[in-house]
Amino acid sequence: MLMRRSRTKVNSNDITILNMETATTNCSVALSINGITKVLKEDKSKSYSHAEKLHLFIEQALKEANISKEQLDAVAVSKGPGSYTGLRIGVSSAKGLCFALNIPLISVPTLQSLALQANVQDGLVVPMIDARRMEVYTSSYTPVGKEQEPTRALILDENAFAKNLEETRVHFIGNGVMKFKELCKHENAVFLPEILPSAKEMSNLSYDKFRQGLFEDVAYFEPYYLKDFMVGAKK
Repeated sequence: MLMRRSRTKVNSNDITILNMETATTNCSVALSINGITKVLKEDKSKSYSHAEKLHLFIEQALKEANISKEQLDAVAVSKGPGSYTGLRIGVSSAKGLCFALNIPLISVPTLQSLALQANVQDGLVVPMIDARRMEVYTSSYTPVGKEQEPTRALILDENAFAKNLEETRVHFIGNGVMKFKELCKHENAVFLPEILPSAKEMSNLSYDKFRQGLFEDVAYFEPYYLKDFMVGAKK
């Protein structure tokens, strides 16, 4: 069982969580208190900067919030699917902090936090993360983030999500959306392209998991890669 070390806090009822999102090119860190993001640091460039910036963002977020690492109650990490290397860096960093501070590790489904960025009141939200060629990592959620279909790798064609589109308005969100926009002309389709997962939307999800005691085994937790890592040929 994971034991939490004692710490001095201004308000002992506050739950302070460090959230990390590294599943795509967005290197993102959010410091949250009771599910509300207090500090957000991220780099939404189209190149991966996780190795260079993740720990820098962590230090900056803690400093800006005037919080020490020892005051953290948990670390939350985006679990995938997404970039193999990005996920590996994020999970390794999160586990290292949890081991060092003796605090719980929380995992947040990447597609669930991405879906919440749609910020809609009705219909269905379908997050899409680019998986190269005509394939995406996808699922579907209600506007409040309740999963409706399991996460899967899907090769897109014009019939994808046809049943959903006939039943309700569907909001497609993520950096894989433009692939489908070229194929889908249905009037119920709403496209929110080129949006990347962010640690900001992890804050409330990780807080809910903390209150429920839904923690990962720090020693054995692995990212949800969904597909085997493929090494591309050198150019």
